[in-house]
Amino acid sequence: MYAIIETGGKQVRVSEGDVIRCDLVGATVGGEVTFDRVVLAANGADVALGAPVVTGAKVTGTVLRQAKAPKIMVFKYKPKKRVRKLNGHRQPFAEVRITKIALPA
Repeated sequence: MYAIIETGGKQVRVSEGDVIRCDLVGATVGGEVTFDRVVLAANGADVALGAPVVTGAKVTGTVLRQAKAPKIMVFKYKPKKRVRKLNGHRQPFAEVRITKIALPA
């Protein structure tokens, strides 16, 4: 059984027991999070395709940790103008273990 969920503007294929890295969610570490936007859900040969989402399908998971990704440096430069701008950015993320995929009856 697997599902394709939409979180943070991205689509992720998940199965039960998978650990995914998604954008920061509003739950604490050890808390439960529910993804309602299920685009596709499949159980063997049974495939439910949403338009745009599958109604009644939910994917639940447990938040393992919340952290920040490694720093990336953003350097903007205009030649011959003495314009240089250096910024750093660390994207926050959450690691979620998928515990349950509930399909509509």
